Amino acid sequence: EFYIDPNGEAAAAKLWSVYVSEAEKYDKSLVESWKSDMEGILIFAGLFSASLTAFIIESYPTLVPDSGDATVLLLAQISQQLAAAANGSTAQLPAPLPPFSPPTTSLVCNTFWFISLGFSLSCALIATLVEQWARDFLHKADMRSAPGVRARIFSFLYYGLKEFSMHKVVDVIPLLLHASLFLFFAGLVAFLIPINIPMAAVAACMLACITVVYSTLTILPLHYLDCPYRTPLSEAFWGLSRRLCRRRSRIPAEEDDSAEPTMSQAMSQAAIEATSDRDYRALVWTVKSLADETEFEPFAEAVPDVLWGPDYPRWSYRNHIKNLMQHPDLDLHRRFVELHRSCDSGLLKPELAKRRRVTCYKALWALGSVGALVDIQLLGLEAFEQNASDMGEYSISEQAM
Repeated sequence: EFYIDPNGEAAAAKLWSVYVSEAEKYDKSLVESWKSDMEGILIFAGLFSASLTAFIIESYPTLVPDSGDATVLLLAQISQQLAAAANGSTAQLPAPLPPFSPPTTSLVCNTFWFISLGFSLSCALIATLVEQWARDFLHKADMRSAPGVRARIFSFLYYGLKEFSMHKVVDVIPLLLHASLFLFFAGLVAFLIPINIPMAAVAACMLACITVVYSTLTILPLHYLDCPYRTPLSEAFWGLSRRLCRRRSRIPAEEDDSAEPTMSQAMSQAAIEATSDRDYRALVWTVKSLADETEFEPFAEAVPDVLWGPDYPRWSYRNHIKNLMQHPDLDLHRRFVELHRSCDSGLLKPELAKRRRVTCYKALWALGSVGALVDIQLLGLEAFEQNASDMGEYSISEQAM
């Protein structure tokens, strides 16, 4: 039996605090995303169910005999009897109505629409339950304050979510709503066939287009991991495709399927693989997004550490930095000049201005060491060196480089 030492628990409080901090961020982000998704699904399911109910009210009477047909038959019989009595002849009774059988299109239409309504209402019910479960999860996770106790509660609850496939339940909800929408369009085609063939053809074309687009969105992320589009079926098709690949490769079936990465895990693995072009595009976007000197200063602070270690050069990002300096749309030379000149604007406190100057000198020294030179005359370093002797060592080192 596992024994918990109170003294050991107190000593491990800081360790568990790290776990609680990370788990709290992850779990709250996950649960909040579920809650926001469920709110949108509830609104759509409610509006869709109301619209679908209006269509069902119009279609379900076709499933039962029309009382008007019996009335017409009775009136015809009375009319014939009156005519026969006036003529002195014997009235012939009309043939009785044949046994009622609803039209095939009516059966198909109402079957699709009632199933669609059931899916939509089930979706709303499960979404409501998920919101309740999410609130309950957050409440239970915050019941205790001791780091060790909270850590065990977080772990207990999270692995409960995994064991009972809570993620799959959440993914089923939009799938039900999507299936409900497809069934509605299929029923609409059957509803319009006996009314107007051209309108039924228009509805069929809409259904075909939506099916093609939905199928494309389902399959695209299987081939392109960076594709932002996916549907609830994408993960299922991903697992199916992985199993088919294993079967074609004749990998033993007894191997554990858990070793196979999910689609999200495969995307993460592909994303963290170092690629020069993607890293360079990200750096270009970063520089373009820095609107002023305050935002640009952290970038300048990072340049020396990227290019140089404590006593050795770093080569991983050297070409990227040189290419950034030569990029015509970035104009990094001007950005460094403006960053340096902002030190003399009078808007900064003396200590902040001094820190920014040091940042400029270090960054320019590092850039000069890789051949990405900036014209020091544009910076006015000579004049600055005369006015700030405490910065002389940085200025001289930068100019020398």
